[in-house]
Amino acid sequence: MCCPSKQELKEKLTPMQFHVTQNNGTEPPFSNPYWNETRDGIYVDIITKEPLFSSRDKFDAGCGWPSFSRPLNRETLNEAEDRSHNMRRTEVRAKMSDAHLGHVFDDGPREQGGLRYCINSAALRFIPKEDMEKEGYGEWLPLFE
Repeated sequence: MCCPSKQELKEKLTPMQFHVTQNNGTEPPFSNPYWNETRDGIYVDIITKEPLFSSRDKFDAGCGWPSFSRPLNRETLNEAEDRSHNMRRTEVRAKMSDAHLGHVFDDGPREQGGLRYCINSAALRFIPKEDMEKEGYGEWLPLFE
């Protein structure tokens, strides 16, 4: 079921989720649902429900958005140069849905590979560890053993 039309997404997503994922938007820092989420679980694409990131790879970068040292699987993401806003950055998009997720920077924790995937909460849905089995993500539970 990939992927809904823009009109279907407009009806399904909140205005912020649509703005971020479809218009390459950015949500406000420090006032989004997952910037300070600390529970174990996985983060999935808000559109396709595809697993993208794990709380085990999440860290506090002090930027106000969820930050991860790596994705669950690099094959689920596309990266491209982004020269908007008079900056030179690397944009991160979900491969299956083509949703804008955020950006990746090379200022992450060195001991975890040095990358910082700075991702908008609006592009994600958090599945807490205790709900992963019933929501169909049981195969990812070994990450938390």
